[in-house]
Amino acid sequence: MSFDVPDERRYLESHEWALETDGVVRVGITDFAQDELGDVVFVELPDEGDALEQEGEFGVVESIKAVSDLYAPVSGEVVAVNDDLFDAPELVNDDPFGDGWMLEIDPDDTDELEDLLTADEYEDQIA
Repeated sequence: MSFDVPDERRYLESHEWALETDGVVRVGITDFAQDELGDVVFVELPDEGDALEQEGEFGVVESIKAVSDLYAPVSGEVVAVNDDLFDAPELVNDDPFGDGWMLEIDPDDTDELEDLLTADEYEDQIA
């Protein structure tokens, strides 16, 4: 099976993606992760203003099959949360790289993105 792995993003081994745009890092879970989880029924996210540490837990995604912790790709402050997921958690399944995004972080250091997997490295991991 082939999964979408956009080149412009960076990835954690735990299947979160990060996309830096204008100094803000948008975060979600990968196409592979949502497929493994099955139908997402609940997403628990931090509050705006919360401080996150790179690779520290920031929330939980719950599906009909499993509950999985979510990990931050970079350290920084949460500046936005995708409130749509509270009423429509299935957006994570329908569009994991678009409408299913989870939060945005004002990073302490964008160089932390260099520590993450490239698209090619992530594709090797899930192969």
